Amino acid sequence: MASLFTSYEQQFSSLTAEITQRVGLIPNHHGADKKSFVSSVERQLDEAQELLEQMDLEVRELPISERGKIMGRMKSYQTEFNNLESQIRRAKTASINNSNKMREELLGIDDGDTDDQRARLLDNSEKLENCTRRLEVGYKVATETERIGQDILDNLHKDRETITRTRQRLKEGDANLGKSSRILSSMTRRIIQHRLLMFAIIAFMVIVIIIAIYFTVTNNKS
Repeated sequence: MASLFTSYEQQFSSLTAEITQRVGLIPNHHGADKKSFVSSVERQLDEAQELLEQMDLEVRELPISERGKIMGRMKSYQTEFNNLESQIRRAKTASINNSNKMREELLGIDDGDTDDQRARLLDNSEKLENCTRRLEVGYKVATETERIGQDILDNLHKDRETITRTRQRLKEGDANLGKSSRILSSMTRRIIQHRLLMFAIIAFMVIVIIIAIYFTVTNNKS
């Protein structure tokens, strides 16, 4: 688990360094190219947020004795992420302000409330984007949880089938043992019957022999 957390840390550090470098390049882009460039930077920021969430999950699995050492690093990572988010927001705001200022200068527009309205719109837009990202992360977590739950149900179903088959085999084995016991009992009774019959025949023959000897001796005396 520690190696996995370290891997997340390395990915996060590399990704935030790249984001920091690219944020500084936003003013160099214009028009549709700037919009595309900013979108790619925001996607990288989403990836950084996902890495933070993965690291947080890993920290929660650690023992309490080890968790305290890493929480300080997690706070610094979260602060770094928040700073990057603010930098991107300021870069976008500055870009929009410059574009609107140029348009107002061209059109001769000088409205004091425009900046306030624009700031509120940008703030609402940022909140909406943050909510969207959180919903996407929540959906991913829910999907992963559902997949894990389905795997558990499948394993339980397989275990139930295995237990059912084992129980059936035990019933069949018990039935076979019952049949074997009955057969052995029947064989034992037959053996006893045969021995009794043999003893009776032997006794009868002995009696016949004794009678024959008796009559023989009696006749010889006469």
